[in-house]
Amino acid sequence: MTSVPFNRPVVRLRPKAEARAVRHGFPWVYSDELVLDRRTNALEPGALAVLEDAERREMGLVTVNPKSKITARMLDRDPRAALDRSWFDARLSRALALREALYDAPYYRLVHAEADGFPGVVIDRFGDAAVVQPNAAWAEAHLETLVASLQAVTGVTTVVKNGSGRARSLEGLPEETALLTGALDGPVPVHMNGAIYMADLMGGQKTGLFYDQRDNHAFAARFAKGARVLDVFSHVGGFGLAALAAGATSAMAVDGSESALDLAEAGAKAMGAADRFEARQSDAFEALELLNTENARFELVICDPPAFAPHKGALDAGLRAYERIARMAAPLVAPGGYLVLCSCSHAADLAQFRASCTRGIGKGRRAGQLIHTGFAGPDHPMLPQLAESGYLKALTYRLDG
Repeated sequence: MTSVPFNRPVVRLRPKAEARAVRHGFPWVYSDELVLDRRTNALEPGALAVLEDAERREMGLVTVNPKSKITARMLDRDPRAALDRSWFDARLSRALALREALYDAPYYRLVHAEADGFPGVVIDRFGDAAVVQPNAAWAEAHLETLVASLQAVTGVTTVVKNGSGRARSLEGLPEETALLTGALDGPVPVHMNGAIYMADLMGGQKTGLFYDQRDNHAFAARFAKGARVLDVFSHVGGFGLAALAAGATSAMAVDGSESALDLAEAGAKAMGAADRFEARQSDAFEALELLNTENARFELVICDPPAFAPHKGALDAGLRAYERIARMAAPLVAPGGYLVLCSCSHAADLAQFRASCTRGIGKGRRAGQLIHTGFAGPDHPMLPQLAESGYLKALTYRLDG
């Protein structure tokens, strides 16, 4: 057992802070809940400390970043835990056991941040390769140990660091994407739901592929046989390629990224479905407007936009954007067809998102049934105490004539 010299700094909750939430599993402590004295403010971002309540009772081991609004993140309920290889090995092994029970091939989200005991860390696996997003300062400081453990536990040989995105900037971390170990010779083909996706691990959006929509792709594909399909905000072809694999007569993918559409086309070609696939590079709202002027109709329409409400300050504008998408997409659905509307905004809860979509459908002069509500797949587990870990919503409507 590793010996831990117990000389760690102490950070303490303010007298009026809600210690009960932390004791019951909430993993974050905000800046206005901590005593931020000179000693605490002098800690390096990512430093380890013992969290105490206002009565000086130990609550656990936290990582501290005085520069972040989330000043402390719970790492371990044992304040004397050692963040050594065995600590990383144990948590990664636990995460791996869940994914191996879920999937018969090593293509999944391996670590989903707080829900897997790694605050601010995302790891997606692509066979023998993995992409790590160290979005918190502590993970950046322990990245070498994390990567060594990742290789030992899973056997991956190639590891990419994706250090981009809003979460890192909020932690005061620089943007950086780098190949840490191994080699890559191009996009990685990923087989899911009968489709083939091409994931660009170095230059693609986020980790290169959105595994969280896997189950929602499969549900929408139930309605794809013999259908004309429109996939808006398609990225590398998520819903559209799954629809083609399920027997769609055609799939049009709309996205603003030329490189993403190139990957979508490569996936369609690899599936032998290039003749049924069309890519249209465009702003999504402009594309929807143009398709409406063309009186285009599709039996299945999917809109899977980026987060329109990434934080509470953007909530009202984001809900209006979701309503607008629904209003513009609904007229494109053929009578009796299906409309899938998605949100990855954790600031917009399910009830708010559903209300905006339903209102938008009505303003588009359509009506119908809400037949399914989907969420992220089980490789994206939710920490029950942290609502932000349950961010994804996918609503499927069957529209009347």
